Amino acid sequence: MISVIQHFPFGMLVSAHDGTPFVTHIPIIYDEPSGRLVAHIDKQNPQVATLREGASVMAIFKGPDAYISPSVYLTDQLPTWNYIIVHLTGTVRVIEESNRIKETLVNMTRFLEGPEQKFQLKKDHPMLEHLLPHIQVFEIEITHWEGKFKLSQDKNLVDFECAKAELIKNSKTDLKSFIEKIYKT
Repeated sequence: MISVIQHFPFGMLVSAHDGTPFVTHIPIIYDEPSGRLVAHIDKQNPQVATLREGASVMAIFKGPDAYISPSVYLTDQLPTWNYIIVHLTGTVRVIEESNRIKETLVNMTRFLEGPEQKFQLKKDHPMLEHLLPHIQVFEIEITHWEGKFKLSQDKNLVDFECAKAELIKNSKTDLKSFIEKIYKT
């Protein structure tokens, strides 16, 4: 499940206030040393009101998914959908101290930049001071892990491998024309 979070860190933050659900899609990083999730959100986002100290939230991380046609199997099967999803429930720990906020942002950027580090954010970057009043940084202390890995495990080995190949193929679908179309609208 940690691997899913690390490979697909753009998660869904889910919370509620007075029966109203809130969902925001944001990068949510798993901090290995602490075992917590770390994120930040724009203070203008109405979901911020739900992120009080100790509040319960859920983070959802979506891995690859694909429709699996019966045509890929060697035996008679029905259509299905294969997917990888991780749901984490936890409690909010609000981070207010500016030096700690900067440290969190630097660490998130380092993780998201990856090993090549084309950009390196420094705690003394002048734009960080201007950003601080506009974001809420927080951690999520994980209280429950739930992984949902539907990968045709119930099929025979050959059909399982066929479904795996289809998931890999569909996960690498060329999105160029779709993205170009969206940017034009």
